[in-house]
Order: sequence, then C-alpha cells, then structure tokens
Amino acid sequence: MNHEITGRPGAEAVVLSAGLGGAAAFWAPQRAALEKHFQVVAFDQRGTGRNPADLPEGYSIAHMADDVVGVLDAAGIARAHFIGHALGGLVGLELARRHPARLARLIPVNAWARVEPHSERCFDIRLGILAAQGPAAYVAAQPIFLHTAPFMAANAARIDAEIAHGTAHFQGEANLRRRIAALRAFDARADLPRIAVPTLVTASRDDLLVPWTASRDLAQALPDATLWIAETGGHAFTVEQPEAFNQAAIDFLRAPA
Repeated sequence: MNHEITGRPGAEAVVLSAGLGGAAAFWAPQRAALEKHFQVVAFDQRGTGRNPADLPEGYSIAHMADDVVGVLDAAGIARAHFIGHALGGLVGLELARRHPARLARLIPVNAWARVEPHSERCFDIRLGILAAQGPAAYVAAQPIFLHTAPFMAANAARIDAEIAHGTAHFQGEANLRRRIAALRAFDARADLPRIAVPTLVTASRDDLLVPWTASRDLAQALPDATLWIAETGGHAFTVEQPEAFNQAAIDFLRAPA
C-alpha cells in the first residue's frame, strides 16, 4: 500500500482514512493543522488513486482494516490515532474490534454502526445513476450528497474542477460497487459495548447522506465516547467548516489520558 508520512517525526501518529472515494486528498483541509502536532499517515484506499487494484468479490471493511495495519507495519508504527470519514469511520471501528492494541484514539466522522435506511436509499439512487448514465453522471451527482447548497453555489468553479478530477480518476464501477457492498454489510452494533478506545464521534446536523442521529446512536453505544456536532457543513463538513473540526480533533487527540 503506497502511503505518505508527513508532520513531526517521532511524534504520535494519526492515520487519515477517507470515505467512499478513498482519496487521501479529501483530508487536505486537515493536514497542515494536524502536522503541527503529529506524524500524519495518509493513503489512498485499495482500489483507488495510487493504490489501484481490482477488488475481489466479498471485499469487506475487515479487509480495509487489515490494509491499515499493513500500512502501520510498513511505517514501523505500533500504535496510532485514527480519523475516518464515513466508510473510513467504519474502518476505524473495525480496527477497534480486530486490532485494539494498534489504536490509541478514534474519531469517526459521519459514520455509523449499521447503515441507515435513508443512507441505503441514497446509495440506491447513486448506483441507479451509475447504471443508467455512467461514471461521469455518477461523479457529477456526488457533490449534491457531500455538500450544502450554499457551499456549492459559492464554490462553483471548485466543484466543477473536483467533478472533472473525479471523472478522470474514477475508481471503476466494479470497485465502487464492491466498496458500497462492504459498507452496507458492515454491522458493529453487537460489539460496540466492548470497544474501549476513547472516541470522539463527530457529525454534521445537516448531512444529507447520513443522518446525524446515526452518530448520536453510535456515541451512546460506545463506553468511552463523546459526541461533537457541527450545525452545518453537510456530509463533507470537514471541508466546508474545517477550522472548528480541526480544533476539536486536535484537542481530543492531545488531551491527557
């Protein structure tokens, strides 16, 4: 797994795990703030970007968690903090289930213990666009599920550039379908009471794709969790409102044990 390590050599490490798109570039609004305090480990997920691969049938969140362990092993990092967005947050929960000794603190962003019916409907719509109109239409529709309308209106050229980049670097229909199947199959509800890692569960109240209540329920089920809610910013509130999230994340990760 190709990966990069930036920030403060020898400091505590923070692994960044993106959502369905899989791209490390999603975390650009967080990198500089985190690099002042931590080693930052970033990578494109398997089957995306700089880690191209044809994903097998049955590819799962557990496989993605094992990939993170492989990255940590390659980097010589025994234990790290973890920040994961949506699907990436599920990877963090799976790490906590399968490899708890490798995880110091966890920040799931707009994640869930089991996918909500509303989110299932959104994925069905997106897959329908992909099947009927192809990758370019799928990528063009993606910002509607990620961003708020005011942000898209104020950043039209940026959104256009992101759509063009996403279309040119599309992960492939088969890989995308298998990654969506993996997040749909994930269900950590029975194990949440046994996940002891300190956790900051974060969400945006106006997320169109994942109801913020999924994060509320996740925080309530975990034994050592705090819920932090952004009032606005949509599914990509870490992009739209990065300063508040960055400060909350750094304060949590640097707090005394």
